[in-house]
Amino acid sequence: MSMEFRETKLKGLYIIQPDVKGDERGFFMEVFRKDVFKENGLDLNFVQTNHSRSGVGVLRGLHFQYDKPLGKLIRIINGDAFVVAVDIRKNSPTLGQWVKEDMSAENKTLMYVPEGFASGFCVLGDVAEVEYQYTTTYNPKGESNILWNDSVLDINWPIKNPIISDRDKDANSFNGWLDKPESDIFKL
Repeated sequence: MSMEFRETKLKGLYIIQPDVKGDERGFFMEVFRKDVFKENGLDLNFVQTNHSRSGVGVLRGLHFQYDKPLGKLIRIINGDAFVVAVDIRKNSPTLGQWVKEDMSAENKTLMYVPEGFASGFCVLGDVAEVEYQYTTTYNPKGESNILWNDSVLDINWPIKNPIISDRDKDANSFNGWLDKPESDIFKL
């Protein structure tokens, strides 16, 4: 089995298409294989897996962890979602740029979001169940977020009035985050 790795315009951010074998019984695919990822420039060790479920109209993000920065492998295991990753690395030539991918249980696309990126998603159908594999353990005291509709980022979300958490309503602006001393952790 093989996987197709496509590095995006944002260095270190990959869209991965697994090789899916299927027939009338169903399908089989490898989601992560350390040697194959390493051959494609991603030498990763995952230490935690999370699973979320969100209903129609929900938007989660833009989230990241700065104290014990983490990378995450994202996949949709039920439904479909518009997934976004934003480069928040200071001095990066692509600082503030973002990549989006329509991901679904059907297309089985994966996104690897490295350290120094904020990510989020919105549900495109009735539901989206998202699985995240983390390269370090979750630290609630070392996480932060950026406003999903920040005018500097100008992300073209496919829903205009999403359901968001209070935490995401009170998120930093993009420039507000960059002004914080904690943002220096992501300097190139």
